[in-house]
Amino acid sequence: MVETFHDRGWIKFSHDASLAHWVAEVLPAARNSVGDPEHAHWHDCEGTWFIGVDALANDERGRVGGSPVLSGKAIEFAYQEFGPIDLHRAQVSVIYPGYPRPRRGENEAASRYRANRDAAHVDGLRPMGPNRRRHVDEPHAWILGIPLTDASADASPMVVWDGSHKILGAAFRRALDGVSANALGQTDITDIYQAARREVFQTCQRIELPARPGEAYLLHRHCLHGVAPWVPDASAGPDGRMIAYFRPELPGGVAQWIESP
Repeated sequence: MVETFHDRGWIKFSHDASLAHWVAEVLPAARNSVGDPEHAHWHDCEGTWFIGVDALANDERGRVGGSPVLSGKAIEFAYQEFGPIDLHRAQVSVIYPGYPRPRRGENEAASRYRANRDAAHVDGLRPMGPNRRRHVDEPHAWILGIPLTDASADASPMVVWDGSHKILGAAFRRALDGVSANALGQTDITDIYQAARREVFQTCQRIELPARPGEAYLLHRHCLHGVAPWVPDASAGPDGRMIAYFRPELPGGVAQWIESP
């Protein structure tokens, strides 16, 4: 399992009773977060995506109200490989029929990329400023996706590019080689990131990762990933396709983020 994760950059975990119990306990809070007026700005893509960053009110162990701590094979594997990092408030990402529609402020090229390339990205490299330049501003340890609702396999599943973390990780290390520790997060990596992403599209297999409540998937922090469009015949309940994402930041910052693995 460890070798598979580091070779492919992702791993999917089968149904886990303890995780399924956690999902059932936190689902009401996740539902409430979607309708919370404080989170109204997270409704985007013309109503087809609730982005929900930090929307789940969990503590550093994943408890929400009186729920149990987040447990099970997936989180245990993440802690085993990367250490027992405190959890942040999880993203509650909800996709609805019709996704993707254009995001607010998104130009035509970005909308096409969202539709045709699954908005493929590496987390923590947000485009900033008028020229949308990218820096490592959120050095995540890993990405853990936990489905909260049931949906058909073609209802906008997570998409990963198999082995992409190797190409992108090498590119990031080249871009930041020789940069002082206090300047790592301010270094523009846009061009080398975009070139490596093009290489990934040409050489790595695109894989869809549908999952159901009780299952989970863990992605390497350098793995290129995105969200597939909602196909016309896809189905889900009234809550849409809802997934909780945990992306805790590394205590060692960007210097630790560029390390391999």
